[in-house]
Amino acid sequence: MTAFPDRVSRAAEALRSLFPATPLQENDYLSRKFGARILLKREDLTPVRSYKIRGAFTFFRKALARAGDNAAFVCASAGNHAQGFAFVCRHFGRKGVVFMPVTTPQQKIDKTRLFGGAFVEIRLVGDFFDDCYRAALDFARQSGGYMVPPFDHRDIIEGQATVGLEIVADLPDGESPDIVVIPVGGGGLAAGVTEFMKARYQQDGVPIPRFVFCEPVGAPSLHDSLSAGRRVRLPRVDNFVDGAAVAEIGKEPFGLLKTFAADAVHLIPENRLCATMIEMLNVEGVVLEPAGALAIDALKDFSQREIKGKTVVVIVSGGNFDFERLPDVKERALRYEGLKKYFVLRFPQRPGALRDFLTLLGPDDDIARFEYLKKSARNFGSVLIGIESKDRRNFDTLVRRFEERGWAFEDITDNETIAGLVI
Repeated sequence: MTAFPDRVSRAAEALRSLFPATPLQENDYLSRKFGARILLKREDLTPVRSYKIRGAFTFFRKALARAGDNAAFVCASAGNHAQGFAFVCRHFGRKGVVFMPVTTPQQKIDKTRLFGGAFVEIRLVGDFFDDCYRAALDFARQSGGYMVPPFDHRDIIEGQATVGLEIVADLPDGESPDIVVIPVGGGGLAAGVTEFMKARYQQDGVPIPRFVFCEPVGAPSLHDSLSAGRRVRLPRVDNFVDGAAVAEIGKEPFGLLKTFAADAVHLIPENRLCATMIEMLNVEGVVLEPAGALAIDALKDFSQREIKGKTVVVIVSGGNFDFERLPDVKERALRYEGLKKYFVLRFPQRPGALRDFLTLLGPDDDIARFEYLKKSARNFGSVLIGIESKDRRNFDTLVRRFEERGWAFEDITDNETIAGLVI
């Protein structure tokens, strides 16, 4: 059987009919901020703004070489996999059927239809991904079509591994990065990149880099599986980082990643991730989806001793961001940075009470939300107040004023249960 690096080399060569290698760019801003040489692998610059096109293309190419008949290709996805799949369907001129949940945002449906054109049919089935995935499997079985998985297949992994090949090719001969930071959802990208780079650098007698993986706190499928020594299916997943919110790491990827220690996986808080997305947008003008910002955000976890003066490759996995989500991302970022807080106050029902409350605010404090929740007694009512400030330390002063003036209050900013109901 042909060695994995050679198969990946062929996959990369074939991909050039679709798009040129994505750039490996040194980012001056991040390099100065972290005191290291930070190189961004810009997968947000593929034709579909994510790396997913690589695996889909490689799967199609090999399936067509084996069979070559007129069977349809099928996938279930509401995101980047669907768009990469659709683009490849049009490239090869083959019929594709994409199953998406009924709840999929119209923007994602429209982008998938745009990339696939007349070669792609979109079917909306069920409210949740599991429903449409089962429908896709049933259709593939009944029609004899090819089910194209998002990550759990050797050909998909081989295609994603071309990211690693391009990183190696862009570095000077004999040089390897000190650290490679890789986002993880189903594990296809992480498995492919690590397998290729280990084999290639070992073959060339070059030091193998330290691999660091990153997952959202709300979807730690690789971390928990490595901790348990077997694949673990998470009972629930936070879907905010939708491109990496996977309940169970893929079987094939885990087979290649199972030798890593659980502490090689950094768990990224979703609100902190939002702050990174806003920072990259405001400072660098780079639009990233939550999963695309995971590896950049993971830089915050390194101590200065770990990273200073090192060459760090960071894989930016995607930039398909729906700007309708921007208010939520900004909100989460402000809360993480301590610049926005929510309080429930026991508010007196009397003339002048609001004026008295406003005197407690400092010159940099701004009321972003004011809402009566209910009247809890004849003379008092519960009020939800959202306050933004230019400095997180201003809230210490504000809380002290609440206490000195005898205002009954509760800070619910970090209470996910209450905040999820009322904010």
